[in-house]
Amino acid sequence: METRLPFLTKLIYGSGDWGLSSSGMMRSVFYAIYMTDVVGLDPRLASLGALIGIIWDAINDPLIGRLSDRVRTRWGRRRPFLLWFAVPFALGFTLLWWAPPWESQLALTIYITCAYMLADTLTTLVSVPFLSLTPELAADYDSRTSLTGFRTFFQLTASLTVVVAAPAIVDAMLAAGHSQQQGFMLTAALFGSLGAVSFLLIFWRVRETASPEQNETLPIRQTLKTAWQNVPFRFAVGIHLLNWSAVDMVAVLVPYFLLYWIARGDLLAKVNLFGLPVALESAFFGLLMLACILSLPFWLWLAHRSSKPLAYLSGMTIFLVAQLLLFGVGPGQMTAALVLAVLAGVGISAAYTLPDSIFPDIIEWDELRTRRRQEGIYYGARAFVRKLTGALTIFGALQILGWAGYQAPPEGATLFRQPDSALLAIRLLISPIGALLLFGAATLAWFYPLTREKHGRIRRLLARRKQRRQEKMQPESP
Repeated sequence: METRLPFLTKLIYGSGDWGLSSSGMMRSVFYAIYMTDVVGLDPRLASLGALIGIIWDAINDPLIGRLSDRVRTRWGRRRPFLLWFAVPFALGFTLLWWAPPWESQLALTIYITCAYMLADTLTTLVSVPFLSLTPELAADYDSRTSLTGFRTFFQLTASLTVVVAAPAIVDAMLAAGHSQQQGFMLTAALFGSLGAVSFLLIFWRVRETASPEQNETLPIRQTLKTAWQNVPFRFAVGIHLLNWSAVDMVAVLVPYFLLYWIARGDLLAKVNLFGLPVALESAFFGLLMLACILSLPFWLWLAHRSSKPLAYLSGMTIFLVAQLLLFGVGPGQMTAALVLAVLAGVGISAAYTLPDSIFPDIIEWDELRTRRRQEGIYYGARAFVRKLTGALTIFGALQILGWAGYQAPPEGATLFRQPDSALLAIRLLISPIGALLLFGAATLAWFYPLTREKHGRIRRLLARRKQRRQEKMQPESP
C-alpha cells in the first residue's frame, strides 16, 4: 500500500524546480546572446566556455551523485546539500552574468569559462540531491507522474516569469542609465535568491527515507558499469539527450531568429500583446510558456489514461509540426510567429513533463537486479545529460553562427542587419535540424521497454523481497 504525500509536501518539493528552472531558462535563452552581444565575444570563442563545461560536467555530476548516495548525517543523505549549498548556488549564478571590462578576447573567454564551471558545480550540488529525492518520496508509477506535475508547474511558471521579466528588467535598467550587464546581473540575483529560498524550504519540510539496501555502495567503476547495463536507463538517457537538445535549440536561437530575421534587425522590436507594447522575444516566450502551463493538466491526464511514452509521442508530434512550420515564417510576420509559439508550447509542455516522470521508474529496475538503491548515480547521470545538451547546443549553435559570418552589433546600436549566411544558419538550426532531434526522441519513446505493467510487476517483486527479509529478521517465538 502506497503512502500518499501531503499536498503541502508535494507543493514545497515541487518548488525546488523554481530555482533550477529559472536559472536554467535564463541561461538557455539569454546567455548565448549575452556573451555575443553584451560581452562582445566572438561566437566561436564564446562557445568554448560551454565546451569546457561539458568536460567538467563529466567529472562533477557522477561524483556528486555518488557523494549524495554515501553521505551520512542526522538529516539524511540528500537534504544537507540543500542546506549547505542553497546560498552559494545563488551567488554563483549571479556571478555568471558579470564580466570584467577587458578588451582581450582571450582573457574574457578564460573568465567566462571559469565562471561557467563554478556556477555549474554549485548547481550540481543542489540539483542532483534534489532530484534524487523523487523516487524516495513517490514510490509508484502514477504518484511519480503527480509529483513530477508539481515540479513541472513550478518549472514552467519560473520559465514563463524569467522570459517575460528578464527583458523588462534589462530595459528598465537601461532607461535608468545603467548597462545591459547590470540588468542581467540584477535579474540573476533576484531569481537565484528565490531559488535558494525554495531549496531551504525543502530542507525544512521534506523528509527522506533510507533502507539498509540503499546504504550499500559499490566501487564507482562497477556502479557505472551496472547503470549502463540497465536497459531502460539507456533509453531514458537517449530520450533526455534528444528531447532537451531540441528544446534548447529553440531557447538558444529564438532570440536571434526573432531579432535578426522576423524583426529585420530591429533590436528594440516590440509587439502589441493584449493592448500592451511588449518586447518581441518576451511576447514569443511568454505565450509559449503560458501554453506550456495550461497544457500541463492534459498531458498528466493522458499519461494516466494511456502511458507516459504514448503521451510523450503525442506531444512531440505537435512540437515537431510547429518547428517545421516555423521555417516558413518570413520577415515581419510577427503574428504568425506568435501563433506558432502557442502551438510549440503545447508540445513543449510534454517535453518538460514526461521524460522526468519516466526516469524514476528505472530505479526499481536497477534495485531488482542489484539489490541496491543508487538514486544519486542515476540522477547524477540525468543532471549530466541535461547540462550536456545545453552546453553542446550552445557550443554547436555558436560555432555554426561564427563560421556563417555572424557579427556582434556595435555598442548602443538599435538597428543591425546580419549577413544572409548567418540568417540562413539560424533558420536551419531552429527548424529542420531541431525537428530531426525530436523525431529521434519520439522513436526512442516508442520502443521504451518499461511499461506500466512491467513496472507494476517489479514493484510487487520488490515488496515480496522486502517482506521475506523482514520475516527473516523477526525473532523466532519461544
